[in-house]
Amino acid sequence: MEITETVHEPLRREFRITVGVRDLDDKLMTRLQGMKDQVNLKGFRPGKVPVAHLRKTFGKSMMGEIVQEAVAETSQKAVEERSLRPAMSPQIQMVSQFEQVINGGEDLIFTMGIDLMPDFKLAELSSISLTRPTTDVNEESVNESLKRLASQQRTYEPKGDDAAAQDGDQLLIDFVGKIDGVPFEGGTAENAELVIGSGSFIPGFEDQLKGAKAGGTKLVTVTFPADYPSANLAGKFAEFDVTVKEVRRGIEAEVDDSLATKLGLESLDKLREAAQAQLAAEFGRASRAHLKRALLDALDSVHSFELPPGMVEAEFKQIWTQVEQDIKSGNMAEEDKSKSEDELRAEFRKIAERRVRLGLVLSEFGRVNKVEVTQDELNRAVVAQARQYPGQEQRIFEIYRNNPDAVAQLRAPIFEDKVVDFLTGQVKIEDKQVSREDLFKDPDDLAKILKAD
Repeated sequence: MEITETVHEPLRREFRITVGVRDLDDKLMTRLQGMKDQVNLKGFRPGKVPVAHLRKTFGKSMMGEIVQEAVAETSQKAVEERSLRPAMSPQIQMVSQFEQVINGGEDLIFTMGIDLMPDFKLAELSSISLTRPTTDVNEESVNESLKRLASQQRTYEPKGDDAAAQDGDQLLIDFVGKIDGVPFEGGTAENAELVIGSGSFIPGFEDQLKGAKAGGTKLVTVTFPADYPSANLAGKFAEFDVTVKEVRRGIEAEVDDSLATKLGLESLDKLREAAQAQLAAEFGRASRAHLKRALLDALDSVHSFELPPGMVEAEFKQIWTQVEQDIKSGNMAEEDKSKSEDELRAEFRKIAERRVRLGLVLSEFGRVNKVEVTQDELNRAVVAQARQYPGQEQRIFEIYRNNPDAVAQLRAPIFEDKVVDFLTGQVKIEDKQVSREDLFKDPDDLAKILKAD
């Protein structure tokens, strides 16, 4: 085995690694000898299968495993011998032809690039002061929640043939949508239920059906929003031939024991308790999200160090891919639409740098303070993922069992949350009461409110 350093930079190392054919072949023969006495093949007595036959039968697949192991082992050796601290997984690039290597025709040659953890001093947590917005669950908020639940349980009944549709009524309709006189995909439906005023259809569609009666027809004309998710429809003018089959009035559900029973609870008191607990959890999550954002802003402001270029570039590419998709689909934020590509690239690169910087800072705080993700926490995360795919749970379990990268993707957010929880226990925090409306505002808007107070 030969390990040659080809790039030596402060935060980057690259190596060319060679594992000879003979070394690989020796590993293969050792493995074949080990299985000789255990394998049973048709035509041979147990334990009497010639190694040459085993090599012919299993050699290629077994060599593939040996090559993968050799890449992992030699890469790890290069890191450990030089006491390097990787900031991310190494980037492996094969130089030799994989098929030639597993067929015994070439040495295994590959390059390994690795970004290193920068040396930096962690900030003193005692110097950080944060404001945590909080909102109490009061009787008014519980009553509003119960009213929303009752509204969701609203039922509908026919108003009669001569009744005109108005806000809050439900229509049973058939429609055919056309652009330039040609029906378009997804623009046709039968027995669709539409509540006027719900905002569930294209803007302007519902308003034109006010006053409609059962048995009537209506030509509805709309223009799809410029930021409509389907790019082929965005900004297009369309006509809909609508047939109204029934007009229905809403019947409000009462906030009483029967509502609780419909929702699977024993009584209105139990429903009220459940609503209160749900609101408390909802307010708590929002409060924590604002506190986390404030913590990350504070950590970003007190840490400045050189970043591994490969990590920044990888993060930027991931962000920019999403930006390009948003541009293509017309989903750009209003304030970004007038900016040039160079301006957007510069802004999003700063975002990439912030993410990398904070990722390294949180990772270092976690390492120094021995924050770890337990196997039980990972197991719960896998179960939560599996529950999102009813009927495919076993397949999801197998994916995580056989895919270390998938497990790493689950571990990362758990680790981050645990580090954030640890850090918020070390900094100074002042709780400040805000309204429910303010609690759910954009973090930047709420931050302005908190500073003004």
